[in-house]
Amino acid sequence: MEKKQYQLGDIVQMKKPHPCGTNEMEIIRMGMDIRIKCVGCKHSVLVPRTKFESKLKKVLRSNAEATEETS
Repeated sequence: MEKKQYQLGDIVQMKKPHPCGTNEMEIIRMGMDIRIKCVGCKHSVLVPRTKFESKLKKVLRSNAEATEETS
């Protein structure tokens, strides 16, 4: 199984939606733990990397693509 590629600033879709109703999250910190922020209500959650990778469904918008478009 291919490992999903993600980086700081990416908007990702999680398997389960946040209680506010949206399942889009922005990656705002990366390390051993990953901090993600809900796009809908701006609530942030610190998740261990292994748990984040298992709950990640797909990358919706990559930060690398956004920086290439503005250049």
